Amino acid sequence: MNNGPTLHTGSTGNDVRRLQRIFVMTKELDLSHLNGVFDATTKQCVIDFQTGAGLTVDGIVGPATWHALPADPNTPKLSHGSTGTAVTALQHFLKGNSPPGPNPGAVDGHYGTLTETALKFYQQSIGVTADGIVGDHTWWSPAGAAGATLASLCVLTTV
Repeated sequence: MNNGPTLHTGSTGNDVRRLQRIFVMTKELDLSHLNGVFDATTKQCVIDFQTGAGLTVDGIVGPATWHALPADPNTPKLSHGSTGTAVTALQHFLKGNSPPGPNPGAVDGHYGTLTETALKFYQQSIGVTADGIVGDHTWWSPAGAAGATLASLCVLTTV
């Protein structure tokens, strides 16, 4: 279950970005609006969500709205030296990526040089900055048919 501070027009920061990631995951918000700023576009997503969920429609994200939202997607920022299950999922994806790119190395949950090289190739192929960092634009850019994203193909999303 989600929780967080009360957010409204003018709020900024990581909690707004987290809210926006949820709306990108549910296809309510375009990736270009994932910027950490609670603007008119984010407010409209909140209003639409509140309306559909039968909540008080005020465009403000308080406890009731946080609790009704889907769980946060597990899309941490990854870079050389990162470890864990998200790295393992990334490595599995890069091994089976089509068209095939450089070998990401062992699927061991350790983000090393081979994984970084394979990721940069993948980033270049989808048209995002090939910096070797898996951030929001890499996780959420279109990555296949039917609206798939790297996050969904790595099974890190909750919807």
